[in-house]
Amino acid sequence: MPLDVIMPALGMAQETGQIVAWHKQPGDAVAKGDVLFEVETDKSTVEVEAQADGFLTDVSANKGMDVPVGQVIAKISDSAESAPQEGAKDGAAAATDALPEGKQVIMPTLGMAQDTGLLVKWHKAAGDPVATDDILFEVETDKSTVEVNAGADGFLAALLAGEGEEVPVGMTIAIISAEAPANPVTRKTSAAPVASKTAQPDTDAPPTVKQARPQAKPVPAKDRRILASPKLRRLAREQQLDLARLVEAGYPQPFHVKDLELLKSLPSGAASGTGTAQTASCLTAEISTEGFTAFSVWACETADLPDPSAILAGFCAASMGKDVNVAVETPGEVKTYAACTRLRATEATDAAPQIRLRDLRFTAITTVQVGAEEVPTLTLTRLGEGLSITFEFAKGHLNAKDAISLLSNFAGRMEQPLRHLL
Repeated sequence: MPLDVIMPALGMAQETGQIVAWHKQPGDAVAKGDVLFEVETDKSTVEVEAQADGFLTDVSANKGMDVPVGQVIAKISDSAESAPQEGAKDGAAAATDALPEGKQVIMPTLGMAQDTGLLVKWHKAAGDPVATDDILFEVETDKSTVEVNAGADGFLAALLAGEGEEVPVGMTIAIISAEAPANPVTRKTSAAPVASKTAQPDTDAPPTVKQARPQAKPVPAKDRRILASPKLRRLAREQQLDLARLVEAGYPQPFHVKDLELLKSLPSGAASGTGTAQTASCLTAEISTEGFTAFSVWACETADLPDPSAILAGFCAASMGKDVNVAVETPGEVKTYAACTRLRATEATDAAPQIRLRDLRFTAITTVQVGAEEVPTLTLTRLGEGLSITFEFAKGHLNAKDAISLLSNFAGRMEQPLRHLL
């Protein structure tokens, strides 16, 4: 049965992607992992790989086109011939046309380099009424399990993926209709195509995301999915290199092409470094109002500090009371800075980070509990007019006294930046 090729979601707030180039032509044979096309967003250009073996058919988007996230742009079929056209549809195609109209719910992007999500559990059944803030399903990535809200009022007219299935990011997994459905649809992604010709993704109301309870049995590091760019995966496969060795050596994910030489340089059977499968401690600070946004504007205009991420790195160093390398992550981008206690920070591309700051203020994520990572991690999320600041660290990163001091100092700087410059 043909597999839909869709425009993937590559960023937290991405609505469309522009096709830069096709690497395969209609009728070409493709293997799972082959680069099919390149797509450009406002952040980057990414190579998208085939998810199955077969032949590329039914290409409906040309080079240079802007395509909505979740829209079907081609198929991977069992033969080089295109699917039957109108009037000659098989049972599966007819079943696709039978999907109800409504808002499409897609598999969301929850990580910097996430390709798929494991659908853990549906909280609603086909035909059930749903409200915008109702929890619709749980999805697991390599980092955590999160609960995803419906994002719209209505009725759950179709469930198009089953519990336990790995679903590509951006694929339609449910449809919410305005009217109660006479015959609700329930399918799995392996049983039938999931894209409706009538329902378009509602980009004005993206699903909100809340943190679910942590998993009772953590997955061993060797069994976790590895975050890596499609190009690096392809090159590593061609050169018979194992990306798991970077994980075992303790290097931070996601991995990119620049990490290929590092992978080549690792000795066989590299021992585990700092590791990530450690018991985590978690502290949270909440401030009712934040002064950082206005401060960063002032710093840009009067103090020649145009990079807000560099200022955040400087706040980290000042809060720790020592010069430190800080990795600042925002959706779609990671920068590492050599930061000093005088709130100055310069980019240091090749430096190994000693602390991470994950800035999620401008995303729908409101609660975070990822667990211990290779370095201590501060995460910023919105809390009304203020901020919630989560600090996660492993035993051996630093002691409780220093962790409390760091978080307290950093929260104070985010609340009243000018006061802490005195």
